Amino acid sequence: MTATAKAAATQLALHADIPAPCAFLLSEEAMSFVQTLVEKFQPTRDALLAKRAVRQKSLDAGAGLDFLADTKAIREGDWKVAEIPGDLLDRRVEITGPAEPKMIINALNSGAKVFMADLEDSLSPTFTKVMEGQKALYDAVRGKLAFTSEEGKNYALNKECLATLIVRPRGWHLPERHITLGGTPIAGALLDFGLYFFHNAKERITRGTGAYFYLPKLENHEEAKLWADIFAFSEDYLGVPKSTIRATVLIEVITATFEMHEILHALRDYAVGLNCGRWDYIFSTIKKFHAHANFLLPDRTAVTMTTPFLKAYSELLIQTCHRRGAFAMGGMSAFIPVKNDEAANEKAFAAVRADKEREASWGHDGTWVAHPGLIPVAMEVFNRLMPTPNQRQVLREEVRVSAADLVHLPKGDVTEAGLRNNISVSIQYMANWLTGNGCVPLFNLMEDAATAEIARSQLWQWVHHGATLADGRAITAQLVTQFAEEELAKLSGHLPYGKARDMVLKLVVQNEFVEFLTLPAYEALVG
Repeated sequence: MTATAKAAATQLALHADIPAPCAFLLSEEAMSFVQTLVEKFQPTRDALLAKRAVRQKSLDAGAGLDFLADTKAIREGDWKVAEIPGDLLDRRVEITGPAEPKMIINALNSGAKVFMADLEDSLSPTFTKVMEGQKALYDAVRGKLAFTSEEGKNYALNKECLATLIVRPRGWHLPERHITLGGTPIAGALLDFGLYFFHNAKERITRGTGAYFYLPKLENHEEAKLWADIFAFSEDYLGVPKSTIRATVLIEVITATFEMHEILHALRDYAVGLNCGRWDYIFSTIKKFHAHANFLLPDRTAVTMTTPFLKAYSELLIQTCHRRGAFAMGGMSAFIPVKNDEAANEKAFAAVRADKEREASWGHDGTWVAHPGLIPVAMEVFNRLMPTPNQRQVLREEVRVSAADLVHLPKGDVTEAGLRNNISVSIQYMANWLTGNGCVPLFNLMEDAATAEIARSQLWQWVHHGATLADGRAITAQLVTQFAEEELAKLSGHLPYGKARDMVLKLVVQNEFVEFLTLPAYEALVG
């Protein structure tokens, strides 16, 4: 190998064009920081992903889930997370959406207490989208983000009463193929975190706040410890005060529910709370137990937060967080306002209202919405039922949740309507994702990667375990293929629905359960 080749193998390599307005983000200094993160922490990330695979084989072979014996002292110990920053003490309504200029402006101006700018499930990760998202966040942090639509409408930040900004990087499993080190794609999470933190941490401090993150899809406390190590190193690297970084962890994988105390303990200098990521959580339950017929779920509309395993998960999360002085955030209601149909719109609002009343009465400190039009509904509920900034004083000491409670899945029917809905949602979402749109309103619900994952994983589950429809028909690959053709015929427009159908059917029919649909979809996206 020549000296030039050796040097190239030890430096980050870019394999994409950079949108000109975003070029400064990949400065030599910023890339040096990202490369340091990759060199220091990606080997651990890779090892943890390998451990996930080993554990999955154990679950496939019939192993169960239980609370860890060797961390009992942490669960029983008397400790709390670090003091919560002032601008995170009232999080009663949070809005989420992709890190795109128009969304960021509307969300920060929306009247919500917090906006989670998403670089993960609701953002289709073309390199242009990733870089434009970082540029929009850079401008938003400095109060200068503006946007003009194709119709000529201008959007700008209201300098007063902006929501507190939190950023969600990609999960540990997602690569960034446009940047490699030694020919290996770097972790998308390290790029997302690294660029945002490097460019914005000091600016956030000067504005009286901090660098706040939502951490997705952690499966255990070891993965949380990796983030804690990254945070500590990064603060030292930039010379910013300890706990400039604060993190809320999404509990959206069923294995993580058995380690919530341990996750908070690993991140105790940085953690401000946990969130009930309900949609990914349902998907994870199917995924982790996909090999077993006794874990079949009914229509996804029947899997609500009042079903035993989801109620247990939510109440245990509240109890755990409040015992540790942390926030217990509620989850996303997927309903959105319905235009030109007052009856359907009122039904959607009533469903959101009931969902938020449940969360507030159980003890959650806040909740998520996907659309600005639902902020007043959620805000009214939490203002009425939670007059204080939060309710961490509600300890829920009466809650008793066993390992069996957390896997007590609901029984119910699989209907033709439910089967067709899963097929259509999977195809339509995949088609949108392949064209750069990761957040799609379908059938009066906001679908992102998490909800689409439920749809396609249920299809696999029903086909491979011989489920039957409520009318007695077997759910076979042939039936799914037939319905896919019929649902495809109902769609119009220029999206790649045919390609999406083929990808969905492949995921459903093949014997191997694919861990994340976004992995093969990403290969198609970048290819």
